[in-house]
Amino acid sequence: MPVTAHSRFAIGPTDFELDGQPHRILAGALHYFRVHPDLWADRIRKARLMGLNAIETYVAWNAHEAHRGEWRADDGLDLGRFLDLVAAEGMHAIVRPGPYICAEWDNGGLPAWLFRDPEVGVRRSEPHYLAAVTEYLRRVYEIVAPRQVDAGGPVILVQIENEYGAYGDDKDYLAELVRVTRAAGITVPLTTIDQPTPQMLADGSLPGLHLTGSFGSRVPERLETLREFQPTGPLMCMEFWCGWFDDWGSHHHVTDAAASAAELDALLAAGGSVNVYMFHGGTNFGLTNGANDKGRYAPITTSYDYDAPLDESGYPTEKFWAFREVIAKYAPVPDEVPGARPDAPALVAPLAVGPALLEVAARLGDETRHETMPSFDELGHDRGIALFATRLGRGGPGVLTIGEEVRDRAWVLLNGVPVGVMSRDAHERSVVLPETRGELVILVEDQGRVDYGPRLGEHKGLIGGVALDGEELTGWCVRPVDLDRVPELASHGRSVGFAAGPTLARGEVELDEPADLFLDTLHWGKGLVWVNGFLLGRYWRRGPQRTLVVPAPVTRAGRNEVVLLEFEAIADPVIRLLAGAELGHTEI
Repeated sequence: MPVTAHSRFAIGPTDFELDGQPHRILAGALHYFRVHPDLWADRIRKARLMGLNAIETYVAWNAHEAHRGEWRADDGLDLGRFLDLVAAEGMHAIVRPGPYICAEWDNGGLPAWLFRDPEVGVRRSEPHYLAAVTEYLRRVYEIVAPRQVDAGGPVILVQIENEYGAYGDDKDYLAELVRVTRAAGITVPLTTIDQPTPQMLADGSLPGLHLTGSFGSRVPERLETLREFQPTGPLMCMEFWCGWFDDWGSHHHVTDAAASAAELDALLAAGGSVNVYMFHGGTNFGLTNGANDKGRYAPITTSYDYDAPLDESGYPTEKFWAFREVIAKYAPVPDEVPGARPDAPALVAPLAVGPALLEVAARLGDETRHETMPSFDELGHDRGIALFATRLGRGGPGVLTIGEEVRDRAWVLLNGVPVGVMSRDAHERSVVLPETRGELVILVEDQGRVDYGPRLGEHKGLIGGVALDGEELTGWCVRPVDLDRVPELASHGRSVGFAAGPTLARGEVELDEPADLFLDTLHWGKGLVWVNGFLLGRYWRRGPQRTLVVPAPVTRAGRNEVVLLEFEAIADPVIRLLAGAELGHTEI
């Protein structure tokens, strides 16, 4: 970490103060876990070129500790390196470790293993929960504490919890988080964030914590409400919503750049500090997307572009230039500007379809036997897909029914032939079987754990058991799928021109040099895609997202392998790369 002069950052009567002088925070949200680590420095630099002086990031607990006691802070999870790169660019950092982060991230950042014990409380002062949270925060602060501004590092603020007033009002819980934070050596000011409504601001704060707001419009009104609950010190919008996220099956959200810039202008004109959420959204790589459920389950797309000033592939949008112009009225802005995005390689390559997933299932994970249907969580399978199989011997048609809920999508196959789909978003939990003899297999996909509200921590799978014409089915053979093994098996078995049902497919594209790519998924159904063994994430013909961004560091000169796990059907077995992103397609 570069050695810099030690500074003092404090909250004064009217302003943030850096070494005793008034200081306005002009921050941008950039989640290290949503950006390829080889691109961190580029994204941080472009934030400075827009006129920002700080980078804000959440910390995703379930990314760092996917399995209890197995802490990772390397490669794309190297928070220390990320903060060092912020410092190297001459910028400050704001760290928001939660433990709950929302962020449209799987389970709001809370690890699924935490909720296998039914006694564990969620976001409250319950002993089992607090013990795990304490251990997590200590690990985070081991990284953050030596990088605080008073130790020569970039970190100027640390946040306690996240929009807690929208969830609860357990002051003992908040106080314990503060105690653990201070005991771990965090000396910089501590903040909270809530939407500026009286109830949320009252419930989500404690004396001694500096209140900030989350909003993207009606700035004077929001600041007035915030000032009622934070009577002294600087006003700050810790999440200035300049865009929005997408979920599968809805439209691509776009916010007018001029209107958003006008709101930013109003905020800065009022003397406020800001954190632009998001400055650069990035991507929900792998299976990390969250979901909302406010009566209808809505999983978040792989893209987290957010209509941000820097687009998903890392290049300025109209909003970047509009915000830069506003910031220049209040602070120095560098003369240097980032370049425009060049067209990506556009090409077509064949895609070989086959083998069927069931043909190679024995090589994709260990099988266990269960008398009754287990949940993913009872299997210790926290994310992904699983195969559940049993034998039917009755004969004749029948109705297959899930007792409580499908979480989140289930494909039903009889003797290897697809016979129906049940989806949580459509509140479907039954399928008519044309025959009730032979092998019944149900492929279940966890499409992302709910990240907001009372359904945090819920279990995944076929909840409430499975019945045939009202009689519970037993004798299940269960195989959680190890997705890391999929790419190596895509070339095994027969190759067919077209296949219905869960199938692997493989192809190659030739590149002159490593490059950002935009992988067109329009003519595929629903599934997962890997490039050179790197799991990009989910695709779905439903839209609105039509392209997946492939970061240049994932690619290489020469042959690049593309592997699919298609759950439904591939209409056109080819790989298409487009010159740019298409995030607004909707299936007709």
